[in-house]
Amino acid sequence: MIIETLTSPVILFFALGMLAGFARSDLAIPEAFAKAMAIYLMAAIGLKGGVSVAETGITVALALAAATGVVLSFLIPLPAFGLLRSVGRLDRTTAAAVAAHYGSVSLVTFITANEMLKGIGLAVPGYMAAVLALMETPAIITGLWLARSRVEAPVLGEAARSSLLHEVLLNASVVLLVGAFVIGLVAGKDGFAPIAPVFEGGYRGVLCLFLLDMGLLAARRLSQTKALNRRLVALAVLLPVMNGVVAVLLANAIGLEPPVAATLGILAASASYIAVPAAMRLALPEADPGIYLSMSLGITFPFNIVVGIPLLASLAGLVG
Repeated sequence: MIIETLTSPVILFFALGMLAGFARSDLAIPEAFAKAMAIYLMAAIGLKGGVSVAETGITVALALAAATGVVLSFLIPLPAFGLLRSVGRLDRTTAAAVAAHYGSVSLVTFITANEMLKGIGLAVPGYMAAVLALMETPAIITGLWLARSRVEAPVLGEAARSSLLHEVLLNASVVLLVGAFVIGLVAGKDGFAPIAPVFEGGYRGVLCLFLLDMGLLAARRLSQTKALNRRLVALAVLLPVMNGVVAVLLANAIGLEPPVAATLGILAASASYIAVPAAMRLALPEADPGIYLSMSLGITFPFNIVVGIPLLASLAGLVG
């Protein structure tokens, strides 16, 4: 399973991007094209998830997976915060911001895992796209509570609270993912059929090019940063493994199928580098973005793509 995953075109394109980035090649994906690919991928995964739920209906498995995902997103920042304070020696505000990143989720990691698990025979149910959307926000709430508890901190004004709420609930990834999911749910299989060639036929190719761009971005972030020490690098690897293993074992304990357990583990292991940085920049401007972006995007993301996904998929298969 691990060999098949690591030799898939998706991973190899990501590796090519990282190699080109470290070698300081002038290879680059135009920003407008990268954004267009992201929009396409989010729309495709949301649509297919909605169509899947339209076919199967609201099931017990969906409810269990959703509840487990939300609980994990709320709770994961707590032990992460403790480790970041004690081992990473970060100040309270930056530790809370980093912890929020690790409690939330990475859409790109989910999309990549979805394709890779499918390739090794673990078909991920479409409703996991809804679980992904539900897991994005709770960690932000926990992170803000951690930053503001036990210390005197300025209270956000009404305008700032409104802006933060808008940033958290109406950011582009949430709106597009949830909106496409609802469209797929309403349209169903028959309504999706006419547009299926667009959203299914080109999906893998676009994903390969998108991961090429993410590899370039991750390598350049790592090459430029000087904010991380060895303790933080170690935590950027330890936290996804710890979170992912706990999620897989919990999902297995409540009776969820291996593909669902693997996906929950991968979501718990991922770290946000889109929605949460935007929210933290607004709510906790004193937190160090050089640390939370370098950890989540520069280390945890490539680690999950290359090691974390096959590792958690193997664990889910074994315990399931």
